[in-house]
Amino acid sequence: MFSKTKRFSIALAACVLVPSLAFAHPGDGQTIGFFHGFLHPVAGLDHVLAMVLVGTLAWQLGGRALFAVPTAFLSLMALGGALGAAKISVPFVETGIALSVIVLGAAIAIGIRAPIAVATGVVGLFAVFHGHAHGFEMPDQAGSAAYAVGFLVATATLHGLGMLMGGLIAKATDSHGKIVTRAGGSIAALAGFGLLTGII
Repeated sequence: MFSKTKRFSIALAACVLVPSLAFAHPGDGQTIGFFHGFLHPVAGLDHVLAMVLVGTLAWQLGGRALFAVPTAFLSLMALGGALGAAKISVPFVETGIALSVIVLGAAIAIGIRAPIAVATGVVGLFAVFHGHAHGFEMPDQAGSAAYAVGFLVATATLHGLGMLMGGLIAKATDSHGKIVTRAGGSIAALAGFGLLTGII
């Protein structure tokens, strides 16, 4: 059983680390309409990791957190997006995004059982940074509303993927589910450290 868990952990690490290492907000390319808005969050490792981790954290906390944590992220990401679209400066956006991956990954690795108010506050703070990065590149033209809807839908989809992964890992690995989930959180936190330091 342990060897099966070890193989699953290696596969999970590969899935986390192999995606595109490009940031999801390079500042160039098309940013028009729903399709480009949807692609924006899923095109970079920093956003994908953070959003999947939000879903996994919600699954880990369970109960009302399954709804409250992703909703807090989406709501405050929309606020951050509005600030970015209005070109209102928010300090340390890139640092905040990298820290979100580190903190959320560490929370999952430790198996933290934070109160919902604390969890929603933390993910909400990080969501502002992610939203600002998206909103800053939102087009001024008529396609901006569709673009915003696209990146909100992509974000919600990634949250759902994180919840699904948490549940599937728990079922697939029986008693070792928590170990595998925490290993995934640790790997994500290390990836966040790499993003913060510019190693990846």
